[in-house]
Amino acid sequence: MTTALLTHADCMAHETPDGHPERVARLEHVLHALETLDLKRVTAPLVDDSDLIRIHPQSYIDRIRAAAPATGRAQLDADTWMSPGSFDAALRGAGAVREAVRMVLAGEVANAFCAIRPPGHHAERETPMGFCLFGNAALAAKLALDEHGLARVAVVDFDVHHGNGTQDLLWDEPRSLFVSSHQMPLWPCTGKPSETGPHDTILNLPLPPASDGAMMRQLYEDKVFPRLEAFAPELLIISAGFDAHRADPLAELRWEVEDFTWLTERLCEIAARHCGGRVVSTLEGGYDLEALAASCAAHVKVLQEAGA
Repeated sequence: MTTALLTHADCMAHETPDGHPERVARLEHVLHALETLDLKRVTAPLVDDSDLIRIHPQSYIDRIRAAAPATGRAQLDADTWMSPGSFDAALRGAGAVREAVRMVLAGEVANAFCAIRPPGHHAERETPMGFCLFGNAALAAKLALDEHGLARVAVVDFDVHHGNGTQDLLWDEPRSLFVSSHQMPLWPCTGKPSETGPHDTILNLPLPPASDGAMMRQLYEDKVFPRLEAFAPELLIISAGFDAHRADPLAELRWEVEDFTWLTERLCEIAARHCGGRVVSTLEGGYDLEALAASCAAHVKVLQEAGA
């Protein structure tokens, strides 16, 4: 089998103000870095409201739809903006993870990567924030559980910022395991180890500023991998943020491209043991363009090798 790459030109139409770190060039660099890879290229569909209401109430969906300006930019909070094309871009992102879950669970592809923007892991149930409008990774988990009948789904988020949105959306879900490694202290100032959820299905792993890949590897060896092995997921979802790279301007971790390669390899090994290698990965952060492109390409190459 092969690896699917899901994206859409609409994701380029989400335009932020000049100087904003979450910009069109991010996706351009990612797609350029993946051009030479032999992937099954899939056009991301628009998601329906009937799917989004699995994680967001209709009132929130309607509010985000209404917030999209006819011209110019609309500011939702200090960091989160919408342009005329932003709502469709967000629908394509959620549609990408929906289709990726379907394809992987149907056995049409071994695994999938969703090259989308805006990202999703900071969007809470009724709050857009941190560049994010809809909770893509949480939606993927809920679809796998509710629509496809899986019993256990794990979400691993290695973005440098805590996945507060995914945590909020899966907080009461006993069939999911959410793991987030992230720099602390750092915005959004959530993700303490004590935040474990009512079913003990949340695992937060703060990393100190200036810590490197060696510290990350030890933490995953000691805490994450044993927890994933014990949980035995039937599908692994990855919130793939690449802003823990040492070159990223928004944080202070010191990971290298090789660290993303190692982590993806280990996650794919666990997926091979427990869920037939079924992995759906979706793009989150990463704001140094060269580091983002190199790290993302390394991540997808591992998916490709694991799915061969």
